[in-house]
Amino acid sequence: GTTCTGTFDPISVSAFVAAMSPGWNLGNTLDAVQNEGDWNNPPVVATTFDDVKTAGFKGVRLPVTWAYHFTSQSPDWTVDPIWLQRVSDVIDMITTRGFYTIVNVHHDSWVWADISASGANLTQIEERFYKLWYQIGTKLACKGSQVAFEPINEIPGSTAEHGAEVNKLNNIFLQAINDAGGFNAKRVVTLVGVGEDMVKTSQWFEKPDAKFENPYAIQYHYYAPYDFIFSAWGKTTWGSDADKASMEADIAAVRGNFTDIPLVIGEWSASPQSLETAARWKYYDYFTRTAMKYNTLPVLWDNGADQLDRVAHAWRDPVAISIQMNALKGLDNTLPESTSDSSATVQTSSAYIYHKQNTSVAATTLGFELNGNTLVSAKLSTGKALVEGTDYTVSGKDVTFSAAFLSTLLSPTTAPGPISTITLTFSAGTALTVSVVQYSTPVLGATSSQLAATSADLLIPITWAGQARPATVKAVKSDGLYLIDDWTQYLPDLQKGRITYGGQWDWDATHVILRTAVIDAVRAAGKTTTFTFEFWPREAGNVANYTLTV
Repeated sequence: GTTCTGTFDPISVSAFVAAMSPGWNLGNTLDAVQNEGDWNNPPVVATTFDDVKTAGFKGVRLPVTWAYHFTSQSPDWTVDPIWLQRVSDVIDMITTRGFYTIVNVHHDSWVWADISASGANLTQIEERFYKLWYQIGTKLACKGSQVAFEPINEIPGSTAEHGAEVNKLNNIFLQAINDAGGFNAKRVVTLVGVGEDMVKTSQWFEKPDAKFENPYAIQYHYYAPYDFIFSAWGKTTWGSDADKASMEADIAAVRGNFTDIPLVIGEWSASPQSLETAARWKYYDYFTRTAMKYNTLPVLWDNGADQLDRVAHAWRDPVAISIQMNALKGLDNTLPESTSDSSATVQTSSAYIYHKQNTSVAATTLGFELNGNTLVSAKLSTGKALVEGTDYTVSGKDVTFSAAFLSTLLSPTTAPGPISTITLTFSAGTALTVSVVQYSTPVLGATSSQLAATSADLLIPITWAGQARPATVKAVKSDGLYLIDDWTQYLPDLQKGRITYGGQWDWDATHVILRTAVIDAVRAAGKTTTFTFEFWPREAGNVANYTLTV
């Protein structure tokens, strides 16, 4: 194995986890399939880590896909030395800025290491896994103690046998890095269970062979509840007592199963792109506090499109990042009230002042969860300070913006779209923004078409008129039944018949999009289907219908 010059300052795994909190993922970059830069993110530059550090993050998880960088097959599985050097260089960008980091094997989990696949050659997977980690361990053997390793990301599996195989891979990984020498025998590692899933990990994870002395944590990922995080089935609210209790039960259960092992949530996120703002802010606040309560390190997932705009050096939702940082310090954040009752038929949010075009401008009252704070000041994005008593008044938890003040920003005939932003500063915690939006119902460029003979995404032109994104989409067949997931008939009114963002519907600057999977579902059903595109705010009539005729 490798012999290192210099010194290695051993760190306990609990100290490592504490030093890395909070963490951030450099996602969809070195882990892209197939090459760095392939997934809409520019190649890594050092200044990205300056931006991350300035925001308050202390650690970086570095996902790396190795599958496309092998230069030979079995039995050697040689990794391209240029790629090894690139990974080493990026690690140096991270550690020279004082970060702690976790380096992994990422999408290899499904490209070649899917142990659950039919006919999977476990012998060859194990051979390749050992050879890969031996080479990574050799290349990184002399990195300092702020560099930790994670054997593999979200490896598929569903059975106890898969769980046992993942435990075996954890041991193969430990053998490989220890054989590689250097400082690796003392290096922190974050071991994994099937899928880095909290339930499967709790069920099947077993401690590694006692011969290995590496200090270890267990890493799992948290994207729950699925319907809210992935904008599925019209679930656009979060923050009820039941929502919070469910989250706490999840995180408490993993801690209860591993009482004496440091825990890392290596990925979590609530996307600024698709989720309602107030609900997202409440999620950030409660998730961070709950992770801290159960001594679990949160590492935010960032695919490059959701959180940090790396080119512009700007966070897409700086309020969310500030909420997390204040929560970590134990400071109480004020949060905007928003609909969290799943039985509601209209969704409201104090992150916005929505004014409907062609209606008179009236005073608007927004409610806030003050959490012990008081409102100190309000100002416009222009820097103009608002005057309490004239521009706004405060009554308990409610802030009312006067009609006279709002009339300085918009009129009944103002063109739809974002108008201004009001920043509210409180006695402690995060300053919140309120977006002032003029809206009317967006107009589709066409309202119907004949089902195409071939499968492809259907792009429907749209003229946005407010927030330039849909809230959700409902799909109803001509027989009155729901096109997809008919069981949603049992969900609340705001969720019945709604389909799922990403895989089934999407949007861009000038279109709403029905994905191929939905078009195929219409074909399979053999029935004309009406799609109701619902917009923000979610209220009666703020929709546009499109009929796909069979």
